[in-house]
This record gives sequence, structure tokens and C-alpha cells, in this order.
Amino acid sequence: MPGRKVLLAAPRGYCAGVDRAVETVERALDLYGAPLYVRKEIVHNKHVVDRLAGRGAVFVAELDQVPRGARVVFSAHGVSPTVREQAQARDLLVIDATCPLVTKVHREVGKFVGRGYSIVLIGHQGHEEVEGTAGEAPEAIQVIDSPAAVDQVEVPDPAKVAWLTQTTLSVDETQATVSRLRQRFAALTDPPSDDICYATQNRQGAVKEIASRSDVVIVVGSANSSNSVRLVEVALKHGAGAAYRVDSAAEIDPAWLAEAATVGLTSGASVPEVLVEQVLRRLAELGFDEREEVTAASAALAFALPRDLRKDLAGAGQPVPQLPHRA
Repeated sequence: MPGRKVLLAAPRGYCAGVDRAVETVERALDLYGAPLYVRKEIVHNKHVVDRLAGRGAVFVAELDQVPRGARVVFSAHGVSPTVREQAQARDLLVIDATCPLVTKVHREVGKFVGRGYSIVLIGHQGHEEVEGTAGEAPEAIQVIDSPAAVDQVEVPDPAKVAWLTQTTLSVDETQATVSRLRQRFAALTDPPSDDICYATQNRQGAVKEIASRSDVVIVVGSANSSNSVRLVEVALKHGAGAAYRVDSAAEIDPAWLAEAATVGLTSGASVPEVLVEQVLRRLAELGFDEREEVTAASAALAFALPRDLRKDLAGAGQPVPQLPHRA
């Protein structure tokens, strides 16, 4: 087909929290050597995890798989106080790569619980971020994932209910759930600031911009990446003819594109740009050799590496990297 085009969404890919987490493991391997243990996947991307494993990072499900006294990195998704206690009991040397925006939600839990509130946490049960946040006060937190689940919420005092969210949810669906909560609990208290992170919102906004102009939208991201899965849902909801998530260019089925003239392309917040470039090359091979970048938002934000790692890098005479800003 003549005039086949790729609409390339911006912003896309790595966010500041992912940058920080991946760089943390990279620099820790440089400084301390292998093996370096990492609890769970440092970020939800198969390519990144495989690359770091090739350098000597050892990914474990739980801390009982880490030798006593070893060094361990906590992933970007955060951990509960129970996990921190387990690390202390095993004399582990902890590098905490929790995204600061996730840490903010943990602190909000403490403030609300300290004021006697019940908390409704909107998120996906079983996701590491939700497990870590709910673990801050399991007796006071109920997890729900949709407006339909609101009717299941039971609290001792309907006048003291607050809501918080997982940072990587669909903005539109979260608003619908909050609206339903407010119908049930008229005195519902909002978090002091938006919990859905800026990168998630910006990437969803960019997909909305390209979806209605795209016959097919391709989202690069792993299956366990919540924000990547949400991008597929947002694309379909906002007018894309079809939408698919792929880990890499190799997963693209040419049949998806047989009748397409325009393909929208984006990537989740834990996806390195090299994977997007590979998809662009594959699309060019399939005839989509025209490219238009569609920018929907811009934000400058960067996070410093964890304090203890910065201290050890400085002590070893190594430069502490200045992380790039991620929109």
C-alpha cells in the first residue's frame, strides 16, 4: 500500500524511576561486582532483566534465596515493611531502588492511618507495587481494581475513608472508580497529590493523540508491565482499529498490518529505546517507511541514585552519574 506511515508517540519509553532503578543495578555491578541480588524484577521488562542477568545480577523471588550478609537491590516497585524487616534479620546490605513516586504513596498510607482513616487502594491485586503499598498497613487497606468492586468495600467509619492508587493505572478507569467510591462515601478524602505518576499519564495522553489516526497501534512492553498493558487498553478505547503489545520486533505479525495504512507506535515506561528502534526497522521492512512524531506532553524530571550507593561511589572515587531527564 502506498503512503504507509508510522505515528511515533512522544513521550514514550523509560521514565525517571526506571532510569534510576536500572542505573542503580548497573553502577552497583560496576562497583561491587557480581553476584548482585535483586528482589523481583528490577523493572518489568524482559530485555532489561535478561541484559542485567547477563552481567551478573541474580533475580530472586524472595529474600530467603539471598545468602545471609549479601548485597540486595529492592526493585522500583517498592517493598513492604515486612520485607525490610526480613532483610535486616538476614543482615543483608540493601540498596533501595524504589521509585520515589511509589515511596510518596507509601508515606501517604502512614499519614492517613495515623489519622485513623480506612484506605481504599485502587490497583491490581498481586502486582509488586500494590503488595508493597498494602503491606504498609494491611489492617487498614482494601485493594479494589474497578468501579464494580466498590460495593465490596466495608469500613468501620464511612466518614473516614481515603483513596490511593497504584502509580501505573489507566487515568480514565481510575477516575471512574473514584467517582463510584464518592457515591458510596460522601466524605471520601483524596490523596494530597495525584498518585498516578506523571510518566504514566503523559504516555497515555500521547497514545490518545495517535489512536484515532491509527489503523493499528503497537505498544512495546512486557506482559507483566502494568503501564504497557494500560497503553493497549487506552489505544483501543480512543479509536485505534486494533492494538497489540509486543516484547520485541520479532513478535510483530505482518498479518496485523496487511490492511493498515497508518501504525501508531509507543512503548511502556520500562522499555529501552533500542527496542523501539528495532520495531521501527521492522515496520520499514513491511512498507511503513514514513515517520511522524506526535508529541502530546513534556515534563523534565530526574531522580538521584540511592543515597548509600552515591556514598560508596564517591568513596571509591567514581563519578556519580547525572541521570537524564525523562518526560
